[in-house]
Amino acid sequence: MTDSNKKYRLSSMEEPSDEMLHQLMEDVAQAARQSSERAEQEKIRRLEAVAEEITAWRSTL
Repeated sequence: MTDSNKKYRLSSMEEPSDEMLHQLMEDVAQAARQSSERAEQEKIRRLEAVAEEITAWRSTL
């Protein structure tokens, strides 16, 4: 998050400038992309763990 975005609060009585609003939106978009990537990596990790457990379980049959 940029310094100017840290200073602005949505509860502020003044409207953000177009540049500030654009930067706020960019920061939110970047955070969303990072969150989605982390979630995808966690999903892959969990699926691989389950696949390993299934393989181990099948080897005991």
